[in-house]
Amino acid sequence: MLKRWCMLSGFILFILFLTACSSPMDSSERGIQQEVTVTAENIPDELEKEDIEANITASPNNQIDSIIGANFPLIDVVSDDSTSAEIYATTKFSLEELASLITSKAEPEETSEIVDEQQIFIYPDYFVTLKPSVDDASVLLIEVANEAFVERNYSPSFLQTYFGIRLLESIFGNNWGSRSCQTGACYGGYTGKQQGYGTTNRGNTTFRGGGPNAGK
Repeated sequence: MLKRWCMLSGFILFILFLTACSSPMDSSERGIQQEVTVTAENIPDELEKEDIEANITASPNNQIDSIIGANFPLIDVVSDDSTSAEIYATTKFSLEELASLITSKAEPEETSEIVDEQQIFIYPDYFVTLKPSVDDASVLLIEVANEAFVERNYSPSFLQTYFGIRLLESIFGNNWGSRSCQTGACYGGYTGKQQGYGTTNRGNTTFRGGGPNAGK
């Protein structure tokens, strides 16, 4: 009996040891979500406003994702299994100033009105959203979401605040509203407030990424 008990105890300890060894130490790899506070003091160093304007104006590249990625610091990545939205930030521009700058360089197919301090631009393959950080109004967030991410995760009611349903269904197909949000609760744009959902995917950034519910 004692021998059997010792063997059972040893087996349990062995299983616990294997479990501990196989568990990553970094919580970001376990999908544990944390809130992200986006304020001016934790935005990576930026070029001066005039230099950013000159770089964008002189750039031979007219692809909006490349223009944003080359000129603003990446602070977060929101992703589901196969699609993503990259979040950039700047303290150098107001929404209106940056909207004018990027649309003069790369003209969008569709431009929304400014609603609730947000403006959305539709480009081939990308949706670009400009909005102030909820933590610091001096920080302008720039969300570059690929079209597949928007189709799979964005809330129909959120997007219909900015664009008509006929336009959205011309992009995503008929009955898009009933097919959206395939990965869980609908996403209504980035805020950095985590909801404990989705995979974490970190870009070249000091911030922690999260699943689509990170932006609710």
